[in-house]
Amino acid sequence: MSRPSVQAPAAVVMVRPHHFTVNTQTAADNSFQARQAAGGDLAGRAYREHSEAVRQLQQAGVTVHVFEGTDPDTPDCVFPNNWFSTHAGGHVAIFPMKAPNRRLERRPDVIEMLKTRYRVQDVIDYSGLEADGLYLEGTGAMVLDHIDRVAYAARSDRTNPVALERFCTHFNFEPMVFPAADSAGAPVYHTNVMMCIGTDFAMIGDGMITDAARRGEILSRLRQSGREIISLSEDQIARFAGNAIELQGATGRILALSQTAYDALQPDQIATIQQSATLVPLNIPTIEMAGGSVRCTIAGIHLSAR
Repeated sequence: MSRPSVQAPAAVVMVRPHHFTVNTQTAADNSFQARQAAGGDLAGRAYREHSEAVRQLQQAGVTVHVFEGTDPDTPDCVFPNNWFSTHAGGHVAIFPMKAPNRRLERRPDVIEMLKTRYRVQDVIDYSGLEADGLYLEGTGAMVLDHIDRVAYAARSDRTNPVALERFCTHFNFEPMVFPAADSAGAPVYHTNVMMCIGTDFAMIGDGMITDAARRGEILSRLRQSGREIISLSEDQIARFAGNAIELQGATGRILALSQTAYDALQPDQIATIQQSATLVPLNIPTIEMAGGSVRCTIAGIHLSAR
């Protein structure tokens, strides 16, 4: 049984979608997003996929706080990791979002639940930065190393360096920003589609980091943390292999990822992960049409229970 780790939360928040569709407001800079919704009853399919994913995580021993996404004006509400994050010591951050309809996803009832069930010392709200066009979309924009206190961030419209610097100062992270793009030259819209940090390993699409010197620095920093690096190809990234999250289950750490992502991994990569975590593939192909996968649907709770 793997030891508990500050990197792997044992409790999460998930928002079950009732009005899921492909968000037209986010399509311009999300190359992972389907250009158009395919097939009928998209909302119903997404609802069923999400419900089954919650069941599987609970079966693995993860505490899942499920909220219902009933507002028809929030098609991306299934991705709560973009609007808030939680941090050891009782700290919560609320983030500025680029798409106007994504700003509607911020919910006081989620924050109230956190305050009721967990020890929350303060809530720092950065959403006012939206007025200045400064965006930092939570743990989509940043992949956080909670052990070594590093915030890895691919530069994009959704990851403003000023907002990132402010967050890192408040929350005691070292920012490591890098340029990343696909082979067509499209910038990676969220860092968490190309990178996942576990306790003992890091998965990264390092070939998409366009500055060779910076690529070397990022890989060196990850190696310094003692993690084994699993290098992902651009094709694997396109299939959401980087969009995973390590969680604490009942009998040890798990890696929650999509079935699409799992099917994209090589046997040796799976073997490396299995040395410290059990892979739990969740089948969410409809939800993935919106340009995010399992990591995006999970907001980890790094707070002490009351």
